[in-house]
Amino acid sequence: MVYPFISVEQDSRGVFTVTLNRPEKHNAFDDQIIYQLSHMFNQIAADPTARVMILAANGTRFSAGADLNWMKSMNEDSYERKLSEANALATMLKTLNDMPIPTIAKVQGGALGGAVGLVSCCDIAVATSNAFFCLSEVKIGLIPATISPYVIQAIGPRAARRYFTTAERFDANTAASLGLVSEGVDAEQRNDAVKHFIQQLLSNSPAAIKASQQLVSDIA
Repeated sequence: MVYPFISVEQDSRGVFTVTLNRPEKHNAFDDQIIYQLSHMFNQIAADPTARVMILAANGTRFSAGADLNWMKSMNEDSYERKLSEANALATMLKTLNDMPIPTIAKVQGGALGGAVGLVSCCDIAVATSNAFFCLSEVKIGLIPATISPYVIQAIGPRAARRYFTTAERFDANTAASLGLVSEGVDAEQRNDAVKHFIQQLLSNSPAAIKASQQLVSDIA
């Protein structure tokens, strides 16, 4: 299954890798990419052979978040159209957050704005030591509304109050201390770190993993 800016691969163990492939735009996403991600996440969630899903990106950056040209184009849209596109983004994030299999974000370079939401929705995140994160919405007069439930869940209200309002960049070590990142590693160790998590997950009961994910959701 291949789209212009997204691809999906599956191995014999049931490990799916969804890759953002728009490096010339730093993997910024628009309405079409949001739709494609939702479609892929739903297909993988419904596949009985699926055990783990990796969310990765080609190029030097994980994702610059929402495509600014797409956002500017929405200025001319009706309220109903804007609401529809906001709901599409919210649906995509919820689908990722509620995946019935473990998800691992594989982060390099920058993760900005909505991309921090993608990382927050994954169960585990491995980032290279040169990665940086930024909730940059206030710089352009917006707020991180749609991603806020997942980012606040990941880093907590206190840190969210800071980073939502300052739009500071923070590095992988800080992201790890906040709980956004599970492991910060050198670039050459990132694949090995992801493989380690995959091996750990595949050695466990799929039904118990799914129930554990639901337990966390219920108790939280």
